[in-house]
Amino acid sequence: MNDEAMSLHIRRAERADATQIATCLLSLGYGASAELVEAKLASFGEATDAVLVACEHALIVGVVSIHITPLFHAPGHLARVTALSIREGHQRRGIGKSLMAAAEQWSWATGAARIDLTSGNHRPEAHRFYESLGYGTDSRRFVKNRPRAE
Repeated sequence: MNDEAMSLHIRRAERADATQIATCLLSLGYGASAELVEAKLASFGEATDAVLVACEHALIVGVVSIHITPLFHAPGHLARVTALSIREGHQRRGIGKSLMAAAEQWSWATGAARIDLTSGNHRPEAHRFYESLGYGTDSRRFVKNRPRAE
């Protein structure tokens, strides 16, 4: 293991991390403000939601969010990864893989029957990354956005 990998520490996010998490999310093109991130962190439940951050010393270099969703049609629940983002300039160093391993560990510990995630069609590199971790496609996701108020 190299020195970079040894200096990486993964922990649960805290509200004080909101600004650095928002910076990480910018790498994916999400314009989430620090205020929105802090509000989301404050609203999440300890048993049903996890936001994990990868830190190198005091710098947050990546974030993953996971949420439990009950299954109606089958026993148990699923864990859904809703965001994985690595800070600009820190990609391709194993941070995403470490965060996903931690997300999987948390998900399996909750008793999740499966983990799912979505990745935009415009992100083929992300698709290859998830496939390298053992994720595959098994369904289509249909989306309808809320109409804008006029």
